[in-house]
Amino acid sequence: MLRRVSAMKPIWWPSCGSTLSLNKARNLLILGFVDTYLRLNDEEEEAYRRELQTFSPIEREKVTEMTMSWKEAAEQKGLQQGLEQGLQEGLEKGKLQGMITLITHQIERRFGRIDAETRKRITELNPAQLEKLGDELVDFEGAGDLAKWLKAL
Repeated sequence: MLRRVSAMKPIWWPSCGSTLSLNKARNLLILGFVDTYLRLNDEEEEAYRRELQTFSPIEREKVTEMTMSWKEAAEQKGLQQGLEQGLQEGLEKGKLQGMITLITHQIERRFGRIDAETRKRITELNPAQLEKLGDELVDFEGAGDLAKWLKAL
């Protein structure tokens, strides 16, 4: 039998005093460790499946149920992380869009309508540049100062 499959045996093999009697949280923790540090390649996965077939139907069901619970928990964790990351990215994009809207509104209020090229340049600025433009904008005397500032970047 392959070495890593053998190393896993005490973890969920019923005849080896497995974790099946542990609570669900401990099972999930142990299975997470196994998946992280004892990932099986295709050959080892096949050896695991063959070994699993030697279990009684009840033992096989318990191992399968435990594995499925762990996979569901991992999927939920991944989904939660994805949602949090998406929310953070959305907030950052919203903040950036808000800065762009405020700056362009201030420019148009002071100097009139902005041409498409200038608007495009402003939308390409990063948050630090937009903040700097907001600070500098109060000292601009005309649209020419804005053009010079953008050109100097």
